Amino acid sequence: MLINAKALKGFKLDGIDGEVGSIKEFYFDDQYWAIRYLVADTGNWLTGRKVLISPYALDEANIVAKNISIRLTKRQIENSPSIDSDKPVSRQFEEGYFGYYGYPMYWGGAYMWGDYSDIVRESNEWSKPIGLEKSWDAHLRSTNEVSGYHIQASDGEIGHVKDFIIDDETWAIRYLVIETKNWWAGKTVLVSPHWIERVSWNEAKVFVSLSRDVIQQSPEYTEESLLTSDYESKLHRHYNRQEYWLDEMIGKKKKSH
Repeated sequence: MLINAKALKGFKLDGIDGEVGSIKEFYFDDQYWAIRYLVADTGNWLTGRKVLISPYALDEANIVAKNISIRLTKRQIENSPSIDSDKPVSRQFEEGYFGYYGYPMYWGGAYMWGDYSDIVRESNEWSKPIGLEKSWDAHLRSTNEVSGYHIQASDGEIGHVKDFIIDDETWAIRYLVIETKNWWAGKTVLVSPHWIERVSWNEAKVFVSLSRDVIQQSPEYTEESLLTSDYESKLHRHYNRQEYWLDEMIGKKKKSH
């Protein structure tokens, strides 16, 4: 299911033995644009501590109840490696974190989830870690930080990042929601991370190899819109890009051979 990141903020996080907090924001990597952690607001439970929850521990979001079940106990979370609230997530922390929970390292292979194209939550299906020669260096970014970044088309600026649309099954960011009201009357459009040429983190800009006119003529998106397969196919046809689910299907076939 596809859901807006801002809509997920505030969702309750229900652990095995009780509520552990609510969603505050997300950290994603700048290579695969996949959610690597959600940041939990634990209220008075673990005051002053930033608590990160990996998608390996998450079930799909319950939109009606506005919660997500976590397959962890409070004790597991409390005893997990601690990170200072004012420091970025380091590789040293991640290695300790993944080692503590026994999760396969997402940076240890050629796919979005390491040795897997999809997130695999059952430990009996995990393979042995991939060698370091296939590892890659992830740089984690906050959805709160990147919201507001300007979008630079091939022929000029067109708007800013308003939100992110997340697939709560794979925890991939499928689209950036782009607000263009300063250029066109209130129109909001979607751009896939696959269509991004580069991101200048110093300039707080996202560069896309698309013209302003092409983006302007793309199917309009509203928060009330249902992201149906028909809408997504229409969007990809407009940009003359192959649907991401076909790309992933091809990747899985290559992996199986």
